Amino acid sequence: MIKSINISGVHKKLNNDIESYVQRKIGALDRFIPKNARESTHAEVKIKQSKAKDKKQYECEVILRLPKTQITVHKKGLTIPEAIDLVEENLKIQLKKYKEKHAGPRLHRRLINRLQGK
Repeated sequence: MIKSINISGVHKKLNNDIESYVQRKIGALDRFIPKNARESTHAEVKIKQSKAKDKKQYECEVILRLPKTQITVHKKGLTIPEAIDLVEENLKIQLKKYKEKHAGPRLHRRLINRLQGK
């Protein structure tokens, strides 16, 4: 689990259910982060309610601070859990790319061996 997660609501008071949902979804993304970077990872989650003409929409923005880089994802959804799920899916993709780029040489050797059929 990502230990340092700051959750805030912009113009919206968040209840414990939403905060625990964010902790469960965003906190579980640590398996996509290299082991040596997990301790210094910090996440900021901002949830905002935006009003369109006829319907309410919720925006979720996650700023994930990692060693050597920062990943920011911003998505909109009709409900708060939907917006959080969209952000989580996008973060998974970006964290996989980060892990491929910044992981140790052991991972690269395993990938090369797998591609060569050893």
